[in-house]
Amino acid sequence: MDKIEQSKEKPVKISYRTCPLCEATCGLEIHTQEEKVVHIKGDTQDPFSKGYICPKGYSVKELHSDPDRIRKPMIRNGSEWQEVSWEEAFSEVRKGLRSVIEEHGKNAVAVYLGNPSVHNLGSMLYIPNFLRALGSQSIFSASTLDQMPKQLSSEIMFGSDANLPIPDIDHTNYLLMIGANPLASNGSLMTAPNMRERLKALKDRGGKLVVIDPVRTVTAKQADEHYFIRPGTDALFLLGLIYTLFEERLVNPGKLVDYINGLDDIKALSQDFAPEVVSAHCGIPEDTIRQIARELASSPQAIAYGRMGTCTQAFGTLNSWLVDVVNVLTGNLDRPGGVMFPNPATRRASSKKVRSIRHNRYQSRVRNTPEVLGEIPVSCLAEEIETPGPGQIKAFISIAGNPVLSAPNSQQLQAALEKVDFMVSVDCYLNETSRNASVLLPAPSPLERSHYDITFYNLAVRNIAHYSKPVFDLPIEQLDEWQILIHLAAAVCEEKMEGDIVSKLDEIAIKELIKHEIKNSNSPIYERNALEITSMLKGRKGPERLLDFYLRVGPYGDHFGRNPEGLSLTVLEKQPHGMDFGALQPRIDEILQTPSGKIELAAPILTKDVDRLRKSLDSKSDTILLVGRRDLRSNNSWLHNLPVLVKGEDRCKLMIHTSDAKRLGLLRGDMVLVKSRTGKIEVPVAITDDIMPGTVSLPHGWGHNLSGARLGVASQHPGVNVNLLTDEQMIDPISGNAVLNGVPIIIEKSMLS
Repeated sequence: MDKIEQSKEKPVKISYRTCPLCEATCGLEIHTQEEKVVHIKGDTQDPFSKGYICPKGYSVKELHSDPDRIRKPMIRNGSEWQEVSWEEAFSEVRKGLRSVIEEHGKNAVAVYLGNPSVHNLGSMLYIPNFLRALGSQSIFSASTLDQMPKQLSSEIMFGSDANLPIPDIDHTNYLLMIGANPLASNGSLMTAPNMRERLKALKDRGGKLVVIDPVRTVTAKQADEHYFIRPGTDALFLLGLIYTLFEERLVNPGKLVDYINGLDDIKALSQDFAPEVVSAHCGIPEDTIRQIARELASSPQAIAYGRMGTCTQAFGTLNSWLVDVVNVLTGNLDRPGGVMFPNPATRRASSKKVRSIRHNRYQSRVRNTPEVLGEIPVSCLAEEIETPGPGQIKAFISIAGNPVLSAPNSQQLQAALEKVDFMVSVDCYLNETSRNASVLLPAPSPLERSHYDITFYNLAVRNIAHYSKPVFDLPIEQLDEWQILIHLAAAVCEEKMEGDIVSKLDEIAIKELIKHEIKNSNSPIYERNALEITSMLKGRKGPERLLDFYLRVGPYGDHFGRNPEGLSLTVLEKQPHGMDFGALQPRIDEILQTPSGKIELAAPILTKDVDRLRKSLDSKSDTILLVGRRDLRSNNSWLHNLPVLVKGEDRCKLMIHTSDAKRLGLLRGDMVLVKSRTGKIEVPVAITDDIMPGTVSLPHGWGHNLSGARLGVASQHPGVNVNLLTDEQMIDPISGNAVLNGVPIIIEKSMLS
């Protein structure tokens, strides 16, 4: 609940809300005077973050007031932009999109969904409605740049990509962390504020942290043990662990023994990957591999956790799968202190219908890459635009995305976007991608909209609910993103809609939701009267109405009167610091949705790819490999226009090992020319022993030097775009995820040095 404090000048209003800038969901205490943010600090009464925030939390103040933030719709004419009314903008959108659809079909309109979408309540609730209205198969998102392997492996093993096993980090005493750096990322597919304190608590209670990473990251420096691993070989390391578990008779699934299929198949698959075989390839001593396997098996609560580094490589899906195989074999899946399945307040009851895997139901037009969870890999986007023929992408819609900086071989994508017939961007900035748009539809400030972390409470290490009211009223001339998405849905429809489009389509959205829910025999409102449920949501609209519905049918909900003491949005609004529904609990019975009703340890789609991994044992290369890097004061490409986050020393440097620098004749501060199949960049080096020899590292999200963008601060700190070097032809063949780690490169000393 907001509070008002008196000052000598103007009254100070204090608002509490969740930070919308990363996965940690920290509570903020925001002090405002009229329309100005004067101070932000951590909310000490937030039950999850308990007062902790990182530099990104403070930056919300600058984001709200950023003069470069776009506040009115704009239409581009050549290189010139003209501010227009919303009516004019949507008229232009309809004309551009409908002409493409009528001439080339719906698949000729592509949509890209960027990372900020998942931090936005309105976007998460209304993007599905827009995509259904569009009906295109040309859907792309940031998921195939960072996490699709984990989503797909969960879909295969457990029956749904929504059922991701999350580390119960607060109760474990052994944490094996592979390719993850939560002290920089604030957690990833593991929503947990203040990771530093959580890792400290692990060690204080006698626990152990082991980090496997080709870089000695800020997290690795806090570990009890850190081991360098050659990029791209994590699956070999994991199979070495699995081999040891079987060979030394350490396999003990515990209660899971009745829930698993394929245990013998896993044993057979592991036989070619003994520690002495894989050690030479991954760089980790065979005795160390065996010791880690023993520790995982002997610990009463242990976790194997892999993240960005394991997903963004050639064997991303195998890695994601094998991490959870290790957790199953050691009995640490669905066990307190192991990896568990959150029970978020907005979770709807499963229909328990047998689900087939959403994979390869159709393919990309040019490369025949399989569809994954309703998406085509971003690595295919440029070729789908540039290659003529039926189904060629002619129009492009980017929602809160900047793929020109985030997608592999981004120079190719830059050129491709210049060739589309029509482009729409929904964004708060004129950035490297949206500069190509025909129409730019501005998103409001995060402080001008409500907030609830629909996505991240599905990934949280505790069951948490926190609703934030807008800190400021939405300006009269501004539309919220959910309203923009409704207008986009109307724009692509065959029949032109008149009147109050937002209200009409919003009513359809809630009625469809209720209709489906009352048909679900597992729902708490099964066979209830739809009109009765609708009437009980009276007085709300938009995201608040949908959120209220989800909360009320959820596991803690009031079930529309059947559980009078239960949760609703009205109840949650009275708890401005959020509500804690407790630690994660075992719930394997509830979450399994595979056709067999069991955990599929050895699904053919996964086991077949082990042959490709086995062949990698025959290859050796001395090529230098490039990996990415996370930073606490950065979030991909979209926060570099905020002075508080880019001040200080240049962070966009190529990290290189001392021995490699000596061999190349490099000194501290020298510039190097880095080349790959797709491009070349010049970048200063940072010489260090905190990286594995033969490996170099460069952060992603930079490269703010393209003409036409309006990013005054970012253009003064441009950095270089690492994705000029990554290769769109290098993908994990199962998930289609881009290979952003383990990219072969050549380094030469620059003439500028």
